[in-house]
Amino acid sequence: MSIAIATNAVDIENLTISYRRRGRLLRVINDVSLQIKAGEAYGLVGESGCGKSTVAMALMRYLPANAVVEHGKIMFDGQNLLELNQGALRRLWGRRMAMVYQDPGSALNPSMRIGDQIAEVFRYHLNLDKKAAMDASGSMLEKVQISNPEGVLRRYPHELSGGQQHRIMFAMALATDPELLVLDEPTTGLDATVEAEVLDLVEKLRADFNTSILFISHNLGIVARICEQVGVLYAGQLIEEGAANDVFASPRHPYTLGLLRCVPRLGMNKHTQRLDPIPGSLPALGATITGCVYADRCALARDRCRAEQPPLIQLGNGRSSRCFYHEEVSGMKPSPEARVEPPPPPSEEILLKLDHLIKTYRSGGQHTAAVADVSLEVRRGEVFGLVGESGSGKSSLAKCIVGLTNASGGTISFDNEDLSVSSHRNNQTLRRSLQMVFQNPDSALNPSYSIRSILERALKLLAGIHSHSDLDARSEELAASVKLESRHLDSRPTGLSGGQKQRASIARAFAGTPQLVLCDEPVSALDVSVQAAILNLLVDLQKSGVSYIFISHDLAVVRYIADWIGVMYLGILMEVGPAESVFSLPHHPYTESLLSAAATLDADRSFARVRLRGAIPSPSNPPSGCRFHTRCPLYLGDICKTQEPPWQQTASGNQYMCHIPPDELLAKELALRETGQQVAS
Repeated sequence: MSIAIATNAVDIENLTISYRRRGRLLRVINDVSLQIKAGEAYGLVGESGCGKSTVAMALMRYLPANAVVEHGKIMFDGQNLLELNQGALRRLWGRRMAMVYQDPGSALNPSMRIGDQIAEVFRYHLNLDKKAAMDASGSMLEKVQISNPEGVLRRYPHELSGGQQHRIMFAMALATDPELLVLDEPTTGLDATVEAEVLDLVEKLRADFNTSILFISHNLGIVARICEQVGVLYAGQLIEEGAANDVFASPRHPYTLGLLRCVPRLGMNKHTQRLDPIPGSLPALGATITGCVYADRCALARDRCRAEQPPLIQLGNGRSSRCFYHEEVSGMKPSPEARVEPPPPPSEEILLKLDHLIKTYRSGGQHTAAVADVSLEVRRGEVFGLVGESGSGKSSLAKCIVGLTNASGGTISFDNEDLSVSSHRNNQTLRRSLQMVFQNPDSALNPSYSIRSILERALKLLAGIHSHSDLDARSEELAASVKLESRHLDSRPTGLSGGQKQRASIARAFAGTPQLVLCDEPVSALDVSVQAAILNLLVDLQKSGVSYIFISHDLAVVRYIADWIGVMYLGILMEVGPAESVFSLPHHPYTESLLSAAATLDADRSFARVRLRGAIPSPSNPPSGCRFHTRCPLYLGDICKTQEPPWQQTASGNQYMCHIPPDELLAKELALRETGQQVAS
């Protein structure tokens, strides 16, 4: 990590921004000042809708037409960006300033091949010819760990996974070695290993070119890893600021403490500790607030807080807090709702059984096995967590189960009934029993209808409710269960934040009485407070006997909620077993690499990062023998390359596919944790 020098690369002074709606100015950023030093990474955290992205858009001069900058300056390299004309801005954009967006699917041009889009950056800013620009594009794809870069250059955005699209955006942003990089939720769709590699790439850029970074994220573990400074934004106000390590170790504002208590740590699970979400929600945009903006949700609030707005109090050593009672924050106790009420153990009844499931796609004359040969069981009332990198086949597996696509081989049995696409279409009870929550709510929600209409339609189809009053009451109840307010029900999806849209998707899935819900990255787009509320909700619903297949890149989230875990790599399961056993040594070397790459707030996690070699191979041409051997830190030699490994059983109950027996694997992995390097056999 580079050492930041004293000069400021960015100086935001008293920035105040409103949005004009129906003739009214609604305040969204209120007198925000912050500085980013040259070579420094500044993290901006807070819930969805608090104004983080508006700050980023103002810095890049990308604000929408209805945005009004009422006051303030944004200084970059001695220039006030708010005063520059379009010609001057175009000379900065892409060359000296670059941005990576939260939703790469919207940022990439769907009508252009990936190669042409990346090459356009090199041709416009570096004046490279067509061939040189395409060669440079391929090199950038290698740097962001894209397998088969030549093939990806010829594809269109819709032919790539969400994680691959994110990496394409990073390749374009980093192509010109910019002086300022604005990252708005840049790792939301990335798995742990690619996320770690991308963050390594960002840190290398900082070290080589003294690049400054504004890093916006709801993942506090990532902010703690990469940022020296952090600012906490709430309802458009900066309410706490300081060195990231200090703020996360000893918060001095109740809101910051609340955010930290929402985050599941790798050692936590639903049986030992309930998550503690922040009560209530953000004030409405443009709401008139007399006192502290956080008073309505704060356990420390007193009459003074509701009558008088606190200033940003300087605490020394670069720390500041907008709280009259900041000295009492460390003594705040968890809310009464944070008591432990774990669900009962799953029954022994098998609800879902997959037997040698295969799903093959045909593209460009090639057959690609997204799911190669998977067998697993999910019991009634159980949460089966499914982890693995992008491209490992997790989503394809889920789509086969829920009936969005036909399996190419093997069988799926649900509640003792064989499933197929036709059985899903013709069986209303089955549709009600099997539901899915998708990763991208923008694609899952109809933008032409209000959230109320979307929920009411689901209630009619899945719950058989047709009375207007009953529909209205049940819609309100569903919204409240996922922390949506009544005012959100009459909004269309385009009027909600990313987190609010995902909450609506989750509410729709529970409109009926599902027995099995397939959750494909259901909380990846949510801020930590709403994520905690949703995880608590899923745990509570599990008590009624509902089962889940829970797919996520966030290992701490999976460890918290899952009873049983499967680790998937290149279309097959590499490891399965009870959650606690899978996360404990010994486990498959791939599982160890995922754990070591995960960004976490756990200060006591001291084992070394295990760096995998290269990117995940193409599923159209998987390696022989052990599919993981090309990247394995414990590679043994020809036996791994030529022979398919057997299943090994550990004493704690997990099974893994590897040539190394449990006792020997334990010794090797303990050594691996010391160095993070390959251990000689």
